[in-house]
Amino acid sequence: MIAIIDYGAGNLHSVKKAFNFLKKETIVATEPKDLKEINKIVLPGVGAFEAAINKLKENGFYEIIKNWLINNRPFLGICLGMQLLFEESMESKESKGFGIFKGKCLKFEKGKVPQIGWNEIEIKKNSPLLTGIKNKTYFYFLHSYFVEPIDSEIIVATTNYYKNYPSIIEKGNIIGVQFHPEKSGEMGLKLLRNWVEKC
Repeated sequence: MIAIIDYGAGNLHSVKKAFNFLKKETIVATEPKDLKEINKIVLPGVGAFEAAINKLKENGFYEIIKNWLINNRPFLGICLGMQLLFEESMESKESKGFGIFKGKCLKFEKGKVPQIGWNEIEIKKNSPLLTGIKNKTYFYFLHSYFVEPIDSEIIVATTNYYKNYPSIIEKGNIIGVQFHPEKSGEMGLKLLRNWVEKC
């Protein structure tokens, strides 16, 4: 069973609809007790770093998810859900993320912000997540901030928007994608299927 965390900062309908299309069983978790009998967590997100962290703490999800991550259990962070894996964001230096990865989130300094629309990924290393997905495949992006990891070894793919930045990160069973696979058509669905079946 896959849990999609509902903390008021994600496009849950689209994410759940994508997994339903793939015939994968999901539950939208609105409180910690919903996380019984699950084996994978999806943390979607659109919005502000500080508000998301505060909401996760208010709802009782923060410590549960952090322990899940520390124990290297299957996890997919989408957009803001990926950024929350890091220590902090320049959006709000007072708020700390899960800190699973060393590094921070920075704001784009050039171009139209947020970046909205289709952009391609440059694959840097092999991953089961990208089985059947070619280099330069386009995915749908919507974000103003990007992650800057200390450890470059976690970077699976990058994307260029006036600068190169990580668009897929992975370490063990913990994966983050900066784009929205649930809005990325056939290749987005393929990536989600790979995550469920191969990662």
